[in-house]
Amino acid sequence: MDDAGPALERAIEVLLDARAPGATICPSEAARAVDPEGWRDLMPQARAAAGRLARRGEVEVTQRGAVVDVATARGPVRVRRVSR
Repeated sequence: MDDAGPALERAIEVLLDARAPGATICPSEAARAVDPEGWRDLMPQARAAAGRLARRGEVEVTQRGAVVDVATARGPVRVRRVSR
């Protein structure tokens, strides 16, 4: 998929809507929802989609429980709704 960004953003939102408040998802879950066979190739786009949602204030990207910038985070991250 060339530009799966919008589909990945929607997948992140749908997955978070299905979770309890404060629960997290892995960007790979969104990638799998968009393309079950080629999800690994979508991982950079899934992380970027999480970053766009974070910049808009819709989600937080975390690593070991601390909020991080997904653009500079190395290793696994999680995504959660911003608590209001």
